[in-house]
Amino acid sequence: MSSLKITMFFLLAAATMLGGSNAQLSTTFYAKTCPNLSSIVRTVLQSAKQNDIWIFPKIVRLHFHDCFVNGCDASLLLNSTDGEKTAPPNLSLDGFSVIDDIKTAVEKSCPGVVSCADILALAAQVSVSLGGGPTWQVPFGRRDSRTAHREGVGAIPAAHDSLANIAATFKNMGLDSTDLVALSGAHTFGRAQCFTFTSRLYNFTGVGDTDPTLNTTYLETLRQICPQGGNGSVLTNLDPTTPDAFDNNYFTNLQVHRGLLRSDQELFSTEGDDTIEIVNRFSTNQTAFFESFVESMIRMGNISLLTGTSGEIRSNCRVVNGATIKSYSDAASVNSM
Repeated sequence: MSSLKITMFFLLAAATMLGGSNAQLSTTFYAKTCPNLSSIVRTVLQSAKQNDIWIFPKIVRLHFHDCFVNGCDASLLLNSTDGEKTAPPNLSLDGFSVIDDIKTAVEKSCPGVVSCADILALAAQVSVSLGGGPTWQVPFGRRDSRTAHREGVGAIPAAHDSLANIAATFKNMGLDSTDLVALSGAHTFGRAQCFTFTSRLYNFTGVGDTDPTLNTTYLETLRQICPQGGNGSVLTNLDPTTPDAFDNNYFTNLQVHRGLLRSDQELFSTEGDDTIEIVNRFSTNQTAFFESFVESMIRMGNISLLTGTSGEIRSNCRVVNGATIKSYSDAASVNSM
């Protein structure tokens, strides 16, 4: 048995021994009630990739943003004028329609069984795997929130946040420095809009300066992509070397000061912080990164869960059961099934 598989075994064993609601999660939760769940999710995601080559990082981001606001309860997916989906940190999110497609396919095979929260967690795992990253068994048993938590979106780390602020946010979630660096490694694939980092290029401290931690050649490249006063919605790769592959090149980029976001580069450029050693370790050992990433994803997936009889199993991920609400990404009304 490989060291990675051995590590995965002990991580999953530890997850089942956690106290509170976490103890109700199990990797075999749907073994009898929806045995084809993983293959259904994989099939839908593989199909979605044909239309959107960036769908995998988009799905991972959905799971992250959901878990950091009141826990992994699929509250992010709810359509509401005062919901999380329309709050500023989430306006650039995408992939909701693919989650809908997964839910529709799952409901056809296993009606009323699988929660949207578990679908998000599994879709994130499959997306990482299909992108070239590690594969692991997701603990299941989450249930769906009946309300959104717009008031909690401030807990989502921002691209311009300092390392100290982000580390404090992670600590509040029960996550440590290794979790912070490992989960940031998801930026090994995907893209970001110019507005999330242009201050680093033109006005870092408010006096028309640039971020001194930026590689000067990379700085000029980014200025060509994102000219001052230009279109802030233009997209560029988070990882300039292997942008669509899940690997450890994200960390080697940080070592040569080619981290796109301030929140990325500060992991390596904050003098004296313990994240520097973690970045160095992951940059030279992809297996170590993959093992830590899996552990951190499982930990994040355990934040403030609804289990047992709490919450519900939504029939439609966009609305609570029994409700009708206007969709914010589709023209038609979305009705619960």
